[in-house]
Amino acid sequence: MPPGLRKIQFCSWGLLLWLSIGSAGVYFSAVENVVKLGLEISRFLRKLLVLGVPESSIHIIGVSLGAHVGGMVGHFYKGQLGRITGLDPAGPEYTKASLEERLDPGDALFVEAIHTDADNLGIRIPVGHVDYFVNGGQDQPGCPTFIHAGYSYLICDHMRAVHLYISALENSCPLVAFPCVNYKAFLAGQCLDCFNPFLLSCPRIGLMEQSGVKIEPLPKEVKVFLLTTARAPYCVHHSLVEFYLQEPRNKDTLISVTFLSSNVTSLVKITIPRQELQGKGVIAHTNPQCQINQVKLKFHSSHRVWRKDRTTIVGKFCTAPLPVNDNKEMVCLPEPLTLQASVTVSFDLKITCVIV
Repeated sequence: MPPGLRKIQFCSWGLLLWLSIGSAGVYFSAVENVVKLGLEISRFLRKLLVLGVPESSIHIIGVSLGAHVGGMVGHFYKGQLGRITGLDPAGPEYTKASLEERLDPGDALFVEAIHTDADNLGIRIPVGHVDYFVNGGQDQPGCPTFIHAGYSYLICDHMRAVHLYISALENSCPLVAFPCVNYKAFLAGQCLDCFNPFLLSCPRIGLMEQSGVKIEPLPKEVKVFLLTTARAPYCVHHSLVEFYLQEPRNKDTLISVTFLSSNVTSLVKITIPRQELQGKGVIAHTNPQCQINQVKLKFHSSHRVWRKDRTTIVGKFCTAPLPVNDNKEMVCLPEPLTLQASVTVSFDLKITCVIV
């Protein structure tokens, strides 16, 4: 068991179990033992209950196949266990499985899942009350992208869920997520708060009660999205960036937005569709927005590289940290802004830090 979980194994609120079984070579034979292992753990828990441990105090953490073992145990206890956390629940053999065979929201009073490898070893469907799709649930930053990396290529995305959870336990910076219909819509800035369905209580990875969600009854199978860095502590601060054109154009307008603080930079590209005035997106930065010193804007030329493009656009740039619950949180650069094609322009960004 990793040290970050070992040191919280016995807590005042109950027993935390680490369930990790199976490997790539023996995966399908391990699947056949899920029910057997679930029964064995259920017998062990029964002994704890006899000693007076409340069902609601038990938190099971399961990795890969272990997540479904945890779901099996929760099913045996009719969903009355306190909490189950699935760290990239296994996908092969489980995506089309029945609720009785896999992890699902009915297996505990609160079920959460962290998805990091949904296109390979992890499951691609929501299986909890809250389902975190980290960086869209696949292709984690810092993981190999070529099969020549061998075993690391196969397992890095899958095990990122474990490292994220440990980091959330050991570090104070929050891994906050936002509900959205899909990852593309999240990146496009279409999901800026947690009002629906969480009534403004954004979920965060870690040990907070119900992941910080403060509504009853709990919704089920809610997909939430967040971005991370490539290494621990992984957490970032999400911000909305918007550009408003004074006049619509007859072609798409592509603008790069770069945030700078100290020696750290982050970049996102936003597109304003033809005949529309607004484009927006979500940018992730390791520092809070009030520590960002400068923003750089670049209007990308649509001409061939060997032709000088003197096209200019005029508009307004605004930004706000997520969640955006009020338009008053928006900070805009002095307008009007004039951008010439292929020319990067820098602006000072002065935002007051607010102590919560």
